[in-house]
Amino acid sequence: MSTTVVLFTRDLRVHDHPALAAAVAEADRVVPLFVLDDAILGSRYAAPNRVGFLLEALTDLRAALRERDGQLVVRRGDVVAEVAAVCTEVGADRVRLSADHSRFARRRLRRLREAGQQRGFAVEEHLAITVVAPTAVRPASGDHFRVFTPYWRRWEQAPRRDLARTPERVPVPSSLDAGAIPAWHDLVAGERSPEVIPGGETAARRRLAAWFDDQDVDQYDDTRDRLAAQTSRLSADLHFGCLSPAEIDARADRRRRGHDAFVRQLCWREFNTQLLAANPDLPAAELRGQGDRWRDDPDAFEAWKAGETGYPVVDAGMRQLRTEGWMHNRVRLLTASFLTKHLYVDWRLGAWHFMDWLVDGDLANNFAQWQWVAGTGTDSRPNRMFNPVTQGRRYDPDGVYVRRHVPELADVEGGAVHEPWTREGTLFEPEDNAYPGPLVDHGEARERFLAARGR
Repeated sequence: MSTTVVLFTRDLRVHDHPALAAAVAEADRVVPLFVLDDAILGSRYAAPNRVGFLLEALTDLRAALRERDGQLVVRRGDVVAEVAAVCTEVGADRVRLSADHSRFARRRLRRLREAGQQRGFAVEEHLAITVVAPTAVRPASGDHFRVFTPYWRRWEQAPRRDLARTPERVPVPSSLDAGAIPAWHDLVAGERSPEVIPGGETAARRRLAAWFDDQDVDQYDDTRDRLAAQTSRLSADLHFGCLSPAEIDARADRRRRGHDAFVRQLCWREFNTQLLAANPDLPAAELRGQGDRWRDDPDAFEAWKAGETGYPVVDAGMRQLRTEGWMHNRVRLLTASFLTKHLYVDWRLGAWHFMDWLVDGDLANNFAQWQWVAGTGTDSRPNRMFNPVTQGRRYDPDGVYVRRHVPELADVEGGAVHEPWTREGTLFEPEDNAYPGPLVDHGEARERFLAARGR
């Protein structure tokens, strides 16, 4: 009797899951397994918002497998040791998992294969976390792209795999202990955002259906930079694999303008993934160093984290991050630019603060985007600097987004909401609910930054 273990990692779904589909097709018995990795749980990466979302996704995955006469087996410890133990217990001769591309994931795969050679099980990877494998799209010279547009041209022409069949039944060994799914606060200290979205494939597919069925995606090219507009909110679902990027890519009608713009955002994720695959030190090492001598300014950094810089669109974004565990992409650029260029504070500090709160916190996307904004990554204009007032007026012209997240400014009318220091009255009186004045003058900050960069 053949038995295959399917090791779930960042692919917490039953729809379009190539490893699961292959296991069901080949084996008499299948063991869906997830290991709560102590190495990750003991790191800063294990932030409450992501751990909570993960456990909700595991609970939903277990329910989906039970509907198919299956079960999700949950263990905790070292991933390789736990996989080997389960393989020994059930007599498995094969382990299947989805390919991942960080240094940690590649080391895990190498150790799994070494254990398999010793214990007698094969290990096979499947394309599931990205639409196109990072190594499948390469420039004429070199092993990866450093500029997005040529990558996008190659990526959109790359062949796609067929979507995997969703299994109707997953036959699991009846004697195997399923293990418990713990509460998030038993795994990590801290607090979750009060308005964080629920995790799991069921909720993710509901969000996906609403995005396409309500035709919000049709307007995406016109609305994607409007801060108060509806967005897909699918980033966390993609990060944890509650949705298949290949399924989303297949569902989009590329002939339609909004759909094409939305798929382009999927491609940005994969561009950043191939950057991480080729540059494993991306979260710490600058791709294109500028010789920066970053300022050590703890007070300014704390004001930025708290959303008290005096620039409303920046503060709205930082407060949204704390409240929802998410932030509009345009505001991610603005808040990161303010920290690295207005305050001239090291991008790594900001990137890890984002990782402390983002539900979709992803090594490739978060750190590549921070490097892009800081001018140490792939931006061809490394010294570009966003004016928060101009950006606020352009992308939140009625101030709806700012007023939603900065209640101190709820009564400020018109465009003055983006520069409230121009408003007469007592807005900046030293009261408990007063909104602060600008932490730094934009013009002076720009001159300081350009001087620091030798420009």
